[in-house]
Amino acid sequence: MTSASGMDGQPLGGVARSSRRVMNLAHLLTQNRRRFGGRPGFIWGDRSWTWKEIAEAVDAFAVGLKSLGIGKGDRVLVHSRNCDEMFFSMFATFKLGAVWVPTNFRLMPAEVADLADAAHAKAFLCHGDFPEHAEAVKAAMRDRGLQFIMRLGDGDLGNISARRIISDNAGATLADAAVEHDDPCWFFFTSGTTGRSKASVLTHGQMAFVVTNHLCDLMPGTTEDDVSLVVAPLSHGAGVHQLVQTARGVATILLPTERFDIDEAFRLIARYRVTNMFTVPTILKMLVEHPAVDLHDHSSLRYIIYAGAPMYREDQKAALKKLGKVIVQYFGLGEVTGNITVLPAALHDEEDGPDVKLGTCGFERTGMQVSIQDDDGRELQPFETGEICVIGPAVFAGYYDNPEANAKAFRNGWFRTGDLGHMDREGFVYITGRASDMFISGGSNVYPREIEEKILTQGSVAEVAIVGVPDALWGEVGYAVCVARPGMHVTEADLIDFLNGKIAKYKMPKRFFFWDALPKSGYGKVPKRLVKDELAARGLLPKLTSAKADA
Repeated sequence: MTSASGMDGQPLGGVARSSRRVMNLAHLLTQNRRRFGGRPGFIWGDRSWTWKEIAEAVDAFAVGLKSLGIGKGDRVLVHSRNCDEMFFSMFATFKLGAVWVPTNFRLMPAEVADLADAAHAKAFLCHGDFPEHAEAVKAAMRDRGLQFIMRLGDGDLGNISARRIISDNAGATLADAAVEHDDPCWFFFTSGTTGRSKASVLTHGQMAFVVTNHLCDLMPGTTEDDVSLVVAPLSHGAGVHQLVQTARGVATILLPTERFDIDEAFRLIARYRVTNMFTVPTILKMLVEHPAVDLHDHSSLRYIIYAGAPMYREDQKAALKKLGKVIVQYFGLGEVTGNITVLPAALHDEEDGPDVKLGTCGFERTGMQVSIQDDDGRELQPFETGEICVIGPAVFAGYYDNPEANAKAFRNGWFRTGDLGHMDREGFVYITGRASDMFISGGSNVYPREIEEKILTQGSVAEVAIVGVPDALWGEVGYAVCVARPGMHVTEADLIDFLNGKIAKYKMPKRFFFWDALPKSGYGKVPKRLVKDELAARGLLPKLTSAKADA
Protein backbone atom coordinates (compact mmCIF):
# COMPACT_ATOMS: atom_id res chain seq x y z
CA MET A 1 0.00 0.00 0.00
CA THR A 2 1.20 3.50 -0.78
CA SER A 3 0.09 6.93 0.32
CA ALA A 4 0.68 10.53 -0.62
CA SER A 5 2.37 11.80 2.53
CA GLY A 6 2.94 15.32 3.84
CA MET A 7 6.10 16.45 5.64
CA ASP A 8 4.71 15.24 8.97
CA GLY A 9 4.33 11.71 7.59
CA GLN A 10 0.54 11.94 7.52
CA PRO A 11 -1.48 11.46 4.33
CA LEU A 12 -1.43 14.68 2.32
CA GLY A 13 -4.73 16.49 2.82
CA GLY A 14 -5.93 13.60 4.95
CA VAL A 15 -6.52 11.40 1.91
CA ALA A 16 -4.85 8.00 1.87
CA ARG A 17 -4.19 6.41 -1.50
CA SER A 18 -4.37 2.63 -1.70
CA SER A 19 -3.53 2.31 -5.40
CA ARG A 20 -2.31 4.24 -8.43
CA ARG A 21 -5.07 3.40 -10.91
CA VAL A 22 -4.28 4.65 -14.41
CA MET A 23 -5.80 4.46 -17.87
CA ASN A 24 -5.39 1.15 -19.67
CA LEU A 25 -3.56 2.05 -22.90
CA ALA A 26 -6.22 0.17 -24.88
CA HIS A 27 -8.59 3.03 -23.99
CA LEU A 28 -6.89 5.04 -26.75
CA LEU A 29 -8.92 2.98 -29.23
CA THR A 30 -12.16 3.75 -27.39
CA GLN A 31 -11.35 7.44 -27.65
CA ASN A 32 -10.66 7.14 -31.37
CA ARG A 33 -13.82 5.13 -32.00
CA ARG A 34 -15.84 7.88 -30.33
CA ARG A 35 -14.20 10.84 -32.07
CA PHE A 36 -12.86 9.47 -35.35
CA GLY A 37 -14.81 6.25 -35.91
CA GLY A 38 -15.22 6.73 -39.65
CA ARG A 39 -11.67 7.92 -40.33
CA PRO A 40 -8.93 5.51 -41.51
CA GLY A 41 -6.63 4.38 -38.73
CA PHE A 42 -4.61 1.65 -40.46
CA ILE A 43 -3.72 1.18 -44.13
CA TRP A 44 -1.86 -1.78 -45.60
CA GLY A 45 -1.69 -2.35 -49.33
CA ASP A 46 -5.17 -2.08 -50.80
CA ARG A 47 -6.90 -2.58 -47.42
CA SER A 48 -7.94 0.16 -45.02
CA TRP A 49 -9.46 -0.08 -41.51
CA THR A 50 -11.36 2.74 -39.82
CA TRP A 51 -10.86 3.37 -36.12
CA LYS A 52 -14.28 1.82 -35.50
CA GLU A 53 -13.22 -1.35 -37.36
CA ILE A 54 -9.91 -1.46 -35.50
CA ALA A 55 -11.60 -1.12 -32.11
CA GLU A 56 -14.08 -3.87 -33.03
CA ALA A 57 -11.30 -6.19 -34.22
CA VAL A 58 -9.33 -5.61 -31.04
CA ASP A 59 -12.40 -6.32 -28.89
CA ALA A 60 -12.98 -9.58 -30.76
CA PHE A 61 -9.29 -10.49 -30.53
CA ALA A 62 -9.23 -9.83 -26.78
CA VAL A 63 -12.39 -11.87 -26.21
CA GLY A 64 -10.79 -14.77 -28.09
CA LEU A 65 -7.56 -14.56 -26.10
CA LYS A 66 -9.53 -14.43 -22.86
CA SER A 67 -11.49 -17.54 -23.84
CA LEU A 68 -8.14 -19.31 -24.29
CA GLY A 69 -7.08 -18.43 -20.77
CA ILE A 70 -5.15 -15.17 -21.15
CA GLY A 71 -5.65 -12.71 -18.33
CA LYS A 72 -4.01 -9.94 -16.41
CA GLY A 73 -0.25 -10.28 -16.08
CA ASP A 74 0.09 -13.15 -18.58
CA ARG A 75 2.90 -12.77 -21.12
CA VAL A 76 1.95 -13.02 -24.79
CA LEU A 77 5.00 -13.59 -26.99
CA VAL A 78 4.61 -12.24 -30.55
CA HIS A 79 6.92 -13.15 -33.44
CA SER A 80 5.69 -11.53 -36.61
CA ARG A 81 6.39 -9.42 -39.62
CA ASN A 82 4.55 -6.10 -39.68
CA CYS A 83 0.89 -6.77 -40.39
CA ASP A 84 -2.61 -5.79 -39.27
CA GLU A 85 -2.97 -8.62 -36.78
CA MET A 86 0.34 -7.81 -35.10
CA PHE A 87 -0.79 -4.21 -34.62
CA PHE A 88 -4.16 -5.36 -33.26
CA SER A 89 -2.50 -7.89 -30.94
CA MET A 90 -0.78 -5.09 -29.02
CA PHE A 91 -4.06 -3.44 -28.05
CA ALA A 92 -5.87 -6.73 -27.44
CA THR A 93 -3.13 -7.73 -25.00
CA PHE A 94 -3.22 -4.35 -23.28
CA LYS A 95 -7.03 -4.55 -22.99
CA LEU A 96 -6.72 -7.79 -21.00
CA GLY A 97 -4.08 -6.33 -18.71
CA ALA A 98 -1.69 -8.91 -20.14
CA VAL A 99 1.86 -8.21 -21.32
CA TRP A 100 2.78 -7.81 -24.99
CA VAL A 101 6.17 -9.41 -25.68
CA PRO A 102 7.21 -8.73 -29.31
CA THR A 103 10.42 -10.12 -30.81
CA ASN A 104 12.64 -9.15 -33.72
CA PHE A 105 11.21 -11.28 -36.54
CA ARG A 106 14.72 -11.83 -37.93
CA LEU A 107 15.75 -13.90 -34.90
CA MET A 108 16.49 -17.59 -35.30
CA PRO A 109 14.07 -20.22 -33.88
CA ALA A 110 16.35 -21.10 -30.96
CA GLU A 111 16.69 -17.41 -30.07
CA VAL A 112 12.93 -16.92 -29.98
CA ALA A 113 12.59 -20.06 -27.85
CA ASP A 114 15.02 -18.50 -25.39
CA LEU A 115 12.88 -15.35 -25.24
CA ALA A 116 9.76 -17.42 -24.63
CA ASP A 117 11.49 -19.06 -21.69
CA ALA A 118 12.89 -15.76 -20.36
CA ALA A 119 9.43 -14.14 -20.46
CA HIS A 120 7.62 -17.21 -19.07
CA ALA A 121 5.25 -16.86 -22.02
CA LYS A 122 1.73 -18.27 -21.67
CA ALA A 123 0.83 -17.78 -25.35
CA PHE A 124 2.79 -17.50 -28.58
CA LEU A 125 1.39 -15.52 -31.51
CA CYS A 126 3.50 -16.50 -34.50
CA HIS A 127 3.28 -15.30 -38.09
CA GLY A 128 2.54 -18.10 -40.54
CA ASP A 129 5.88 -17.54 -42.27
CA PHE A 130 7.74 -18.94 -39.26
CA PRO A 131 6.66 -22.55 -38.58
CA GLU A 132 10.20 -23.48 -37.42
CA HIS A 133 9.96 -20.83 -34.71
CA ALA A 134 6.63 -22.22 -33.56
CA GLU A 135 8.10 -25.71 -33.30
CA ALA A 136 11.14 -24.44 -31.39
CA VAL A 137 9.00 -22.55 -28.89
CA LYS A 138 6.62 -25.48 -28.51
CA ALA A 139 9.52 -27.82 -27.74
CA ALA A 140 11.23 -25.43 -25.34
CA MET A 141 8.03 -24.57 -23.45
CA ARG A 142 6.42 -28.02 -23.38
CA ASP A 143 6.42 -28.15 -19.58
CA ARG A 144 6.92 -24.44 -18.95
CA GLY A 145 3.36 -23.13 -18.95
CA LEU A 146 2.76 -22.30 -22.61
CA GLN A 147 -0.99 -22.74 -23.22
CA PHE A 148 -1.29 -22.33 -26.98
CA ILE A 149 0.25 -21.11 -30.23
CA MET A 150 -1.80 -18.85 -32.50
CA ARG A 151 -1.08 -18.02 -36.13
CA LEU A 152 -0.96 -14.47 -37.39
CA GLY A 153 -1.41 -13.93 -41.11
CA ASP A 154 -1.55 -16.74 -43.68
CA GLY A 155 0.09 -20.15 -43.53
CA ASP A 156 -0.41 -23.66 -42.17
CA LEU A 157 0.98 -23.01 -38.71
CA GLY A 158 -1.22 -24.54 -35.99
CA ASN A 159 -4.99 -24.87 -35.67
CA ILE A 160 -5.72 -21.49 -34.07
CA SER A 161 -5.59 -18.35 -36.20
CA ALA A 162 -6.03 -14.74 -35.15
CA ARG A 163 -8.15 -14.12 -38.24
CA ARG A 164 -10.58 -16.88 -37.22
CA ILE A 165 -10.63 -15.72 -33.61
CA ILE A 166 -11.51 -12.17 -34.71
CA SER A 167 -14.18 -13.44 -37.13
CA ASP A 168 -15.77 -15.84 -34.62
CA ASN A 169 -16.04 -13.12 -31.97
CA ALA A 170 -17.21 -10.32 -34.26
CA GLY A 171 -19.52 -7.96 -32.41
CA ALA A 172 -18.33 -9.03 -28.95
CA THR A 173 -17.22 -6.34 -26.54
CA LEU A 174 -14.95 -6.39 -23.52
CA ALA A 175 -14.20 -3.77 -20.90
CA ASP A 176 -10.58 -2.76 -20.43
CA ALA A 177 -8.93 -4.49 -17.49
CA ALA A 178 -8.32 -2.19 -14.54
CA VAL A 179 -4.62 -1.41 -14.31
CA GLU A 180 -2.33 0.51 -11.98
CA HIS A 181 0.64 2.68 -12.82
CA ASP A 182 3.21 -0.07 -12.37
CA ASP A 183 1.28 -2.90 -14.03
CA PRO A 184 3.41 -4.18 -16.94
CA CYS A 185 2.06 -3.87 -20.47
CA TRP A 186 5.13 -4.54 -22.66
CA PHE A 187 8.37 -6.49 -22.34
CA PHE A 188 10.85 -4.61 -24.52
CA PHE A 189 13.75 -6.97 -25.20
CA THR A 190 17.21 -5.49 -25.42
CA SER A 191 19.16 -6.27 -28.57
CA GLY A 192 21.42 -8.64 -26.70
CA THR A 193 24.71 -7.27 -28.02
CA THR A 194 26.40 -8.75 -25.00
CA GLY A 195 25.12 -11.86 -23.28
CA ARG A 196 21.50 -12.96 -23.17
CA SER A 197 18.73 -10.52 -24.08
CA LYS A 198 16.97 -8.93 -21.14
CA ALA A 199 13.27 -8.09 -20.90
CA SER A 200 12.76 -4.44 -19.96
CA VAL A 201 9.43 -4.09 -18.15
CA LEU A 202 7.37 -1.19 -19.49
CA THR A 203 4.20 -0.26 -17.60
CA HIS A 204 0.87 1.39 -18.37
CA GLY A 205 1.67 4.48 -16.30
CA GLN A 206 5.18 4.83 -17.68
CA MET A 207 4.03 4.45 -21.29
CA ALA A 208 1.27 7.03 -20.83
CA PHE A 209 4.00 9.50 -19.88
CA VAL A 210 6.14 8.42 -22.84
CA VAL A 211 3.25 8.90 -25.28
CA THR A 212 2.57 12.38 -23.91
CA ASN A 213 6.24 13.28 -23.94
CA HIS A 214 6.77 12.10 -27.53
CA LEU A 215 3.86 14.26 -28.65
CA CYS A 216 5.20 17.22 -26.69
CA ASP A 217 8.90 17.03 -27.54
CA LEU A 218 9.11 15.19 -30.87
CA MET A 219 5.93 15.97 -32.82
CA PRO A 220 4.21 19.04 -31.37
CA GLY A 221 0.93 19.87 -33.04
CA THR A 222 0.18 16.32 -34.17
CA THR A 223 -3.55 15.76 -34.86
CA GLU A 224 -5.90 13.31 -36.55
CA ASP A 225 -5.06 15.02 -39.85
CA ASP A 226 -1.50 13.67 -39.75
CA VAL A 227 -0.43 10.43 -41.45
CA SER A 228 2.43 8.14 -40.39
CA LEU A 229 4.44 5.68 -42.52
CA VAL A 230 6.06 2.61 -40.93
CA VAL A 231 9.48 1.65 -42.31
CA ALA A 232 10.81 -0.32 -39.31
CA PRO A 233 9.63 -3.37 -37.30
CA LEU A 234 6.67 -2.70 -35.01
CA SER A 235 8.31 -4.86 -32.36
CA HIS A 236 10.50 -2.03 -31.07
CA GLY A 237 10.83 1.73 -31.68
CA ALA A 238 8.33 1.83 -34.53
CA GLY A 239 5.76 0.13 -32.31
CA VAL A 240 6.17 2.84 -29.68
CA HIS A 241 5.90 5.47 -32.41
CA GLN A 242 2.65 4.00 -33.73
CA LEU A 243 1.24 3.81 -30.20
CA VAL A 244 1.92 7.56 -30.00
CA GLN A 245 0.14 8.07 -33.34
CA THR A 246 -2.87 6.17 -32.02
CA ALA A 247 -3.11 8.63 -29.13
CA ARG A 248 -3.89 11.37 -31.67
CA GLY A 249 -5.97 9.37 -34.13
CA VAL A 250 -3.23 9.45 -36.77
CA ALA A 251 -3.52 6.93 -39.62
CA THR A 252 -0.70 4.36 -39.75
CA ILE A 253 0.47 3.07 -43.15
CA LEU A 254 2.47 -0.12 -43.63
CA LEU A 255 4.66 -0.85 -46.62
CA PRO A 256 2.77 -3.38 -48.79
CA THR A 257 5.53 -6.00 -48.60
CA GLU A 258 8.15 -7.04 -46.08
CA ARG A 259 10.92 -5.86 -48.41
CA PHE A 260 12.10 -2.33 -47.75
CA ASP A 261 11.13 -0.76 -51.07
CA ILE A 262 12.37 2.84 -50.98
CA ASP A 263 10.64 3.84 -54.20
CA GLU A 264 7.35 2.49 -52.83
CA ALA A 265 7.92 4.34 -49.56
CA PHE A 266 8.21 7.65 -51.41
CA ARG A 267 5.15 6.79 -53.53
CA LEU A 268 3.14 6.25 -50.35
CA ILE A 269 4.44 9.51 -48.88
CA ALA A 270 3.23 11.37 -51.95
CA ARG A 271 -0.09 9.51 -52.27
CA TYR A 272 -1.20 9.80 -48.64
CA ARG A 273 0.56 13.08 -47.85
CA VAL A 274 2.52 11.39 -45.06
CA THR A 275 3.58 13.83 -42.36
CA ASN A 276 5.73 11.76 -40.00
CA MET A 277 7.75 8.58 -39.73
CA PHE A 278 10.15 6.87 -37.34
CA THR A 279 13.42 5.45 -38.56
CA VAL A 280 17.07 4.87 -37.70
CA PRO A 281 20.05 6.74 -39.19
CA THR A 282 20.99 3.90 -41.55
CA ILE A 283 17.51 3.77 -43.10
CA LEU A 284 17.26 7.57 -43.24
CA LYS A 285 20.59 7.61 -45.06
CA MET A 286 19.27 5.04 -47.56
CA LEU A 287 16.11 7.09 -48.15
CA VAL A 288 18.07 10.28 -48.76
CA GLU A 289 20.59 8.69 -51.14
CA HIS A 290 18.01 6.82 -53.25
CA PRO A 291 16.99 8.36 -56.61
CA ALA A 292 13.31 8.16 -55.55
CA VAL A 293 13.80 11.12 -53.22
CA ASP A 294 13.93 13.35 -56.30
CA LEU A 295 11.06 11.66 -58.14
CA HIS A 296 8.19 11.94 -55.65
CA ASP A 297 6.61 14.81 -53.74
CA HIS A 298 7.61 14.63 -50.07
CA SER A 299 6.72 18.21 -49.14
CA SER A 300 4.05 16.93 -46.71
CA LEU A 301 6.71 15.59 -44.31
CA ARG A 302 6.89 17.54 -41.07
CA TYR A 303 8.73 15.18 -38.73
CA ILE A 304 11.17 12.39 -39.56
CA ILE A 305 12.15 10.99 -36.19
CA TYR A 306 15.46 9.17 -36.10
CA ALA A 307 16.95 7.30 -33.16
CA GLY A 308 18.64 4.05 -32.21
CA ALA A 309 22.15 5.27 -33.02
CA PRO A 310 23.91 8.61 -33.49
CA MET A 311 23.75 10.11 -36.98
CA TYR A 312 26.99 11.25 -38.50
CA ARG A 313 27.19 14.96 -39.30
CA GLU A 314 27.75 14.45 -43.02
CA ASP A 315 24.63 12.28 -43.20
CA GLN A 316 22.65 14.95 -41.32
CA LYS A 317 23.69 17.54 -43.88
CA ALA A 318 22.66 15.31 -46.78
CA ALA A 319 19.24 14.65 -45.19
CA LEU A 320 18.64 18.34 -44.54
CA LYS A 321 19.60 19.23 -48.10
CA LYS A 322 17.13 16.72 -49.57
CA LEU A 323 14.27 16.88 -47.09
CA GLY A 324 14.53 20.25 -45.39
CA LYS A 325 14.42 20.98 -41.65
CA VAL A 326 12.12 18.09 -40.79
CA ILE A 327 14.48 15.66 -39.06
CA VAL A 328 14.23 15.21 -35.30
CA GLN A 329 16.68 13.21 -33.23
CA TYR A 330 16.03 11.57 -29.92
CA PHE A 331 18.39 9.61 -27.72
CA GLY A 332 17.21 6.85 -25.49
CA LEU A 333 17.30 3.14 -24.84
CA GLY A 334 14.49 0.61 -24.73
CA GLU A 335 14.71 0.82 -20.96
CA VAL A 336 13.77 4.51 -21.13
CA THR A 337 11.65 4.06 -24.26
CA GLY A 338 13.73 6.58 -26.19
CA ASN A 339 12.93 9.29 -23.69
CA ILE A 340 16.25 10.90 -22.67
CA THR A 341 17.10 13.81 -25.01
CA VAL A 342 15.69 15.53 -28.07
CA LEU A 343 17.27 17.60 -30.85
CA PRO A 344 14.26 19.24 -32.54
CA ALA A 345 14.01 20.08 -36.21
CA ALA A 346 14.71 23.77 -35.58
CA LEU A 347 18.17 22.94 -34.21
CA HIS A 348 19.20 20.86 -37.22
CA ASP A 349 21.26 23.17 -39.43
CA GLU A 350 22.51 22.26 -42.89
CA GLU A 351 25.64 24.40 -42.62
CA ASP A 352 28.23 24.41 -39.85
CA GLY A 353 28.63 27.65 -37.95
CA PRO A 354 29.59 29.15 -34.60
CA ASP A 355 26.08 28.69 -33.20
CA VAL A 356 25.61 25.10 -34.42
CA LYS A 357 25.92 22.43 -31.74
CA LEU A 358 27.88 19.89 -33.75
CA GLY A 359 27.59 16.31 -32.57
CA THR A 360 24.93 16.84 -29.91
CA CYS A 361 21.99 14.51 -29.41
CA GLY A 362 20.03 17.36 -27.88
CA PHE A 363 18.85 18.42 -24.45
CA GLU A 364 16.86 16.72 -21.70
CA ARG A 365 13.33 15.63 -22.52
CA THR A 366 10.48 17.26 -20.62
CA GLY A 367 10.26 15.73 -17.16
CA MET A 368 13.58 13.89 -17.49
CA GLN A 369 16.95 14.62 -15.87
CA VAL A 370 20.37 13.62 -17.19
CA SER A 371 23.55 13.36 -15.16
CA ILE A 372 27.07 12.62 -16.44
CA GLN A 373 28.70 10.49 -13.76
CA ASP A 374 32.07 8.90 -13.06
CA ASP A 375 32.57 5.28 -11.98
CA ASP A 376 31.71 6.17 -8.39
CA GLY A 377 28.45 7.95 -9.23
CA ARG A 378 29.87 11.46 -8.79
CA GLU A 379 28.36 14.02 -11.15
CA LEU A 380 30.99 15.47 -13.47
CA GLN A 381 31.52 19.03 -14.59
CA PRO A 382 30.56 20.32 -18.07
CA PHE A 383 32.67 18.80 -20.86
CA GLU A 384 33.98 15.99 -18.62
CA THR A 385 33.34 12.56 -20.12
CA GLY A 386 31.50 9.96 -18.09
CA GLU A 387 28.50 7.65 -18.17
CA ILE A 388 25.15 9.14 -19.18
CA CYS A 389 22.65 8.45 -16.40
CA VAL A 390 18.98 9.41 -16.23
CA ILE A 391 15.98 9.65 -13.89
CA GLY A 392 12.35 10.43 -14.64
CA PRO A 393 8.91 8.92 -15.30
CA ALA A 394 10.02 7.31 -18.60
CA VAL A 395 12.51 4.97 -16.90
CA PHE A 396 11.35 1.36 -16.97
CA ALA A 397 10.34 -0.69 -13.95
CA GLY A 398 13.40 -2.95 -14.24
CA TYR A 399 14.42 -6.16 -15.99
CA TYR A 400 12.01 -9.05 -15.62
CA ASP A 401 13.24 -11.83 -13.35
CA ASN A 402 16.82 -10.54 -13.45
CA PRO A 403 17.92 -9.06 -10.10
CA GLU A 404 21.60 -9.16 -11.06
CA ALA A 405 21.00 -7.01 -14.14
CA ASN A 406 18.83 -4.62 -12.11
CA ALA A 407 21.58 -4.21 -9.53
CA LYS A 408 24.02 -3.22 -12.27
CA ALA A 409 21.59 -0.94 -14.11
CA PHE A 410 20.68 1.34 -11.19
CA ARG A 411 22.86 3.37 -8.82
CA ASN A 412 21.46 5.78 -6.25
CA GLY A 413 18.18 5.75 -8.17
CA TRP A 414 19.81 6.69 -11.48
CA PHE A 415 19.48 4.41 -14.50
CA ARG A 416 22.90 3.82 -16.02
CA THR A 417 22.63 3.84 -19.81
CA GLY A 418 26.06 2.37 -20.54
CA ASP A 419 26.63 5.23 -22.98
CA LEU A 420 29.56 7.59 -22.55
CA GLY A 421 29.36 11.29 -23.18
CA HIS A 422 29.49 14.80 -21.78
CA MET A 423 27.23 17.79 -21.32
CA ASP A 424 28.01 21.40 -22.21
CA ARG A 425 27.16 24.39 -20.04
CA GLU A 426 23.77 24.84 -21.70
CA GLY A 427 22.70 21.26 -21.02
CA PHE A 428 23.23 19.79 -24.47
CA VAL A 429 24.38 16.17 -24.34
CA TYR A 430 27.08 14.69 -26.57
CA ILE A 431 27.45 10.92 -26.93
CA THR A 432 31.02 9.69 -27.19
CA GLY A 433 29.99 6.07 -27.66
CA ARG A 434 28.99 2.97 -25.80
CA ALA A 435 31.13 2.21 -22.78
CA SER A 436 31.71 -1.18 -24.37
CA ASP A 437 32.93 0.49 -27.60
CA MET A 438 35.61 2.57 -25.90
CA PHE A 439 39.06 0.99 -25.89
CA ILE A 440 42.37 1.87 -24.24
CA SER A 441 45.45 2.29 -26.40
CA GLY A 442 48.75 2.92 -24.67
CA GLY A 443 46.92 3.92 -21.49
CA SER A 444 44.68 6.49 -23.22
CA ASN A 445 40.93 6.18 -23.78
CA VAL A 446 39.90 6.09 -27.44
CA TYR A 447 36.28 6.82 -28.42
CA PRO A 448 35.57 5.41 -31.90
CA ARG A 449 32.76 7.80 -32.77
CA GLU A 450 35.07 10.84 -32.67
CA ILE A 451 37.36 9.26 -35.28
CA GLU A 452 34.47 7.93 -37.37
CA GLU A 453 33.04 11.45 -37.64
CA LYS A 454 36.40 12.73 -38.91
CA ILE A 455 36.71 9.97 -41.52
CA LEU A 456 33.25 10.71 -42.93
CA THR A 457 34.22 14.31 -43.64
CA GLN A 458 36.90 13.05 -46.07
CA GLY A 459 34.18 12.67 -48.69
CA SER A 460 34.88 9.24 -50.18
CA VAL A 461 33.58 7.11 -47.30
CA ALA A 462 29.86 6.37 -46.93
CA GLU A 463 30.03 4.28 -43.75
CA VAL A 464 32.70 3.44 -41.21
CA ALA A 465 32.95 1.44 -38.00
CA ILE A 466 36.00 1.41 -35.73
CA VAL A 467 36.56 -1.32 -33.14
CA GLY A 468 39.30 -1.87 -30.62
CA VAL A 469 41.29 -5.09 -30.95
CA PRO A 470 44.07 -6.47 -28.72
CA ASP A 471 47.63 -5.45 -29.52
CA ALA A 472 50.84 -6.84 -27.98
CA LEU A 473 52.49 -3.42 -27.74
CA TRP A 474 49.69 -0.92 -27.06
CA GLY A 475 47.14 -3.14 -25.32
CA GLU A 476 44.48 -2.26 -27.88
CA VAL A 477 44.46 -0.50 -31.25
CA GLY A 478 41.71 0.56 -33.63
CA TYR A 479 40.66 -1.27 -36.77
CA ALA A 480 38.57 0.83 -39.16
CA VAL A 481 36.15 -0.87 -41.55
CA CYS A 482 35.01 1.46 -44.33
CA VAL A 483 32.47 1.40 -47.15
CA ALA A 484 33.29 3.71 -50.05
CA ARG A 485 30.68 5.91 -51.66
CA PRO A 486 29.32 4.56 -54.96
CA GLY A 487 31.70 5.24 -57.82
CA MET A 488 34.49 6.40 -55.51
CA HIS A 489 37.81 4.80 -54.64
CA VAL A 490 39.70 5.36 -51.41
CA THR A 491 42.77 3.70 -49.93
CA GLU A 492 44.32 3.26 -46.53
CA ALA A 493 47.01 5.77 -47.46
CA ASP A 494 44.34 8.31 -48.42
CA LEU A 495 42.68 8.11 -45.02
CA ILE A 496 45.91 8.14 -43.03
CA ASP A 497 47.02 11.22 -44.93
CA PHE A 498 43.65 12.85 -44.34
CA LEU A 499 43.62 12.12 -40.59
CA ASN A 500 47.20 13.24 -39.95
CA GLY A 501 47.03 16.44 -37.95
CA LYS A 502 43.30 16.04 -37.26
CA ILE A 503 43.51 13.44 -34.50
CA ALA A 504 46.15 12.47 -31.95
CA LYS A 505 48.58 9.77 -33.03
CA TYR A 506 47.27 7.26 -30.46
CA LYS A 507 43.78 7.57 -31.98
CA MET A 508 44.94 6.71 -35.51
CA PRO A 509 43.52 3.31 -36.55
CA LYS A 510 46.27 0.75 -37.07
CA ARG A 511 44.46 -0.92 -39.96
CA PHE A 512 41.87 0.19 -42.52
CA PHE A 513 39.67 -2.32 -44.35
CA PHE A 514 37.28 -1.67 -47.22
CA TRP A 515 34.13 -3.78 -47.52
CA ASP A 516 31.08 -3.64 -49.77
CA ALA A 517 28.81 -3.23 -46.73
CA LEU A 518 28.89 -3.18 -42.95
CA PRO A 519 27.06 -5.91 -41.01
CA LYS A 520 23.77 -4.62 -39.63
CA SER A 521 21.26 -5.77 -37.04
CA GLY A 522 17.59 -6.38 -37.81
CA TYR A 523 16.91 -2.74 -36.90
CA GLY A 524 19.47 -1.24 -39.26
CA LYS A 525 22.12 -0.56 -36.62
CA VAL A 526 25.81 -1.49 -36.95
CA PRO A 527 26.68 -3.23 -33.65
CA LYS A 528 30.41 -3.28 -33.08
CA ARG A 529 30.07 -6.89 -31.99
CA LEU A 530 28.95 -7.85 -35.50
CA VAL A 531 31.89 -5.96 -37.00
CA LYS A 532 34.29 -7.86 -34.75
CA ASP A 533 32.60 -11.14 -35.62
CA GLU A 534 33.02 -10.44 -39.33
CA LEU A 535 36.67 -9.44 -38.85
CA ALA A 536 37.24 -12.74 -37.09
CA ALA A 537 35.38 -14.70 -39.78
CA ARG A 538 37.62 -13.12 -42.42
CA GLY A 539 40.74 -13.95 -40.41
CA LEU A 540 41.65 -10.30 -39.94
CA LEU A 541 42.02 -10.17 -36.15
CA PRO A 542 45.45 -10.54 -34.54
CA LYS A 543 46.04 -14.27 -34.23
CA LEU A 544 47.89 -14.23 -30.94
CA THR A 545 44.82 -12.84 -29.15
CA SER A 546 41.96 -13.65 -31.51
CA ALA A 547 40.12 -15.67 -28.88
CA LYS A 548 40.21 -12.72 -26.51
CA ALA A 549 39.04 -10.37 -29.24
CA ASP A 550 36.03 -12.52 -29.96
CA ALA A 551 34.94 -12.57 -26.35
